[in-house]
Amino acid sequence: MQTRWRACNWCAGWRVSFPMIESNLSSLGAPPDLCPDGSRMANISRLPAHEFVLTVASRPGESVTAVFSRLATALRERDATVLKLIVYGSLTAHEEGVKMMRRHLGAIDWPVTWVEGASCDGSPLAGVQAFAIAGADLQRVMVNGQVVGSVFEDGGARHCLLGGLGPTDPTQSRATQASQAFENLETALGQADFTLADVARTWFFNDDILAWYGDFNRVRTAHYARTLFHTGSLPASTGVEGYNPAGAACVIGAWAVQPLDGPARVAEVGSPLQCPAPAYGSSFSRAMEIVSGGSRRVLISGTASIAPGGETLWPGDTRKQIEQTMEVVAAILRSREMDFGHVVRATAYFKHRTDTGFLVKWLQDNGLQSMPYVPVHCDICRDDLLFELEADAVRADE
Repeated sequence: MQTRWRACNWCAGWRVSFPMIESNLSSLGAPPDLCPDGSRMANISRLPAHEFVLTVASRPGESVTAVFSRLATALRERDATVLKLIVYGSLTAHEEGVKMMRRHLGAIDWPVTWVEGASCDGSPLAGVQAFAIAGADLQRVMVNGQVVGSVFEDGGARHCLLGGLGPTDPTQSRATQASQAFENLETALGQADFTLADVARTWFFNDDILAWYGDFNRVRTAHYARTLFHTGSLPASTGVEGYNPAGAACVIGAWAVQPLDGPARVAEVGSPLQCPAPAYGSSFSRAMEIVSGGSRRVLISGTASIAPGGETLWPGDTRKQIEQTMEVVAAILRSREMDFGHVVRATAYFKHRTDTGFLVKWLQDNGLQSMPYVPVHCDICRDDLLFELEADAVRADE
């Protein structure tokens, strides 16, 4: 495997943080396999490279070093390289987490997003998710000496996975910081010969999101208004509360795609049970589908208990909000001839850490105990939303 590097020089004062993830190889489109250590891995694409996603949800009381040791073992067994890591965990565990990543994984030469995103059981980490690949040449994108992106090809498209992107000056107003973060995102994309118009999926982890979500949406909408997305649609997205080690107002992740041949494509997937999010002022699509490398991936945005008219359903009732959310996600999957058995990665966001049992019960009742997800405690974009789920699903392109 060959790695190439590109560097850019913006972002003075911004320090990227460092996290990680695990999972198990399975047949394309089959349910993720259970590793001996309890982590889960799902195969994403076939030849010419093996791309997969690893999910390690922390066990009760599990140490930071144990989580990263499990991840390191899974990666070594498959001779795999990390494309991107998302770590959900306490900010107080960040310094130790960086040390343990270096101890178990060596030099951190991939993009990392560390957000709090706290655990629901008091453990230092909620879990880690790793996008990884074996048998492919990679290009890394660097900012101020830190890696913020990975570029690879899967035979049908070029992909750029970005993470850990923040503002240039965390002392500015939150809206200004959000605008700077978007500018830095575009700069990083440009270093890899991508543009904002290639972006299919975004993640926004915002400090104290309920205090300024309106301002954030105005900044996002303004940046998107200047962009003609190649898909003709806004990116899929997650926007939840997430504090970061730099103390910045927000941190951004993104997935950009450039199809290389005729069959490869990226397209919006609507929600059969919800209105488009822009109808109530949020600039994102409900889901996007990427067809490339012999697979169809459906990247489902953060989804919550929202009615077709845009209002919150079941305020104050977490159990009903979870049931409603899972029904909405199931409808999106069915529209693309998939179901929850095709989910390879998910994050479940809970406003109240004590509510995780409602999702555990729903998964048990529906025979989905093996679904790979990390439960995270944080605020969602509305004060009356108690639960949100994002999910990636994959099946063979037949």
